[in-house]
Amino acid sequence: MMDTDTFRTTFSRIEDEVAKVIVGQEDVVRHVLVAVLAGGHALLEGVPGLGKTMLVRTLADVLDLRFSRIQFTPDLMPADIVGTDILEETEDGRRTFRFQHGPIFANLILADEINRATPKTQSALLEAMQERTVTVARESYPLEAPFFVLATQNPIEMEGTYPLPEAQLDRFLFKIDVQFPDSAELVEILTRTTGKDLPATEVAADGQTIVAMGELARQVPIASHVSETISRLVIATHPESDTASPLAQRYVRYGASPRSGQAMVLGAKIMALVAGRYNVAFDDVMAVAPAALRHRLLLNFEGQAEGVSPDAVIAELLDTVL
Repeated sequence: MMDTDTFRTTFSRIEDEVAKVIVGQEDVVRHVLVAVLAGGHALLEGVPGLGKTMLVRTLADVLDLRFSRIQFTPDLMPADIVGTDILEETEDGRRTFRFQHGPIFANLILADEINRATPKTQSALLEAMQERTVTVARESYPLEAPFFVLATQNPIEMEGTYPLPEAQLDRFLFKIDVQFPDSAELVEILTRTTGKDLPATEVAADGQTIVAMGELARQVPIASHVSETISRLVIATHPESDTASPLAQRYVRYGASPRSGQAMVLGAKIMALVAGRYNVAFDDVMAVAPAALRHRLLLNFEGQAEGVSPDAVIAELLDTVL
């Protein structure tokens, strides 16, 4: 039976092992781990070369999970992800179909540059994310738990890409921005990656431990006034709301969905356990709110033209509501 102390110890050890390979990016690592423990999926956005792929691969090693990387390209087909039926000849000469599993049948999936695939292929992945099953030729195949998708996309090079629609973005628990490292972190990256011995990690947990940690997090109580505040925060993202902040009223076309509230509650519960508390505080909500909201705020034309970021709107909302 998982307890609070074991949760904190395991969480800290996972972070320490990941830090052996990933320099800095503490907030990114923590938010990815929170999304995994919450049983959700995360979208990592950042320019090439910031270690997004390395982070996901390292996390799979530290958690001892079956890892699968899918490099999204414009010619990738749904069958390349979920698998397909193949015709085989048996020993007695008869022909029969056998399902060949695709790379989606793993515990941790890296969907690299997800916005480079066509909407048809994106939808095949997102169906598996939502239903935790794959359907081919009227047959459904369950995906083994735990199952997480960590997708990446490049925000700069948009030529030849197919941006995810808002309804599909909403399926991701968190959207995590990966920032460029500072000077000291860049020096450490160069030192670690150009030497004779590359950093190595040890296993800090396994799939069953991750599931148990997620189940414990869901048992954390949340006070009614905290959940009501989260509800007000979600409603305040809608420009037609009386509680919307000035930036939201002016620059937001459509606000966050109820899934953002679910993401904040689950994320805040995990952050409370990490802090050694068995109750959710407002600080826990503030820690996960930007990641839960930034991909669910749809800016209007004026906001896009003036370069307003969703994070600026979220910061004002947090100051107004919390």
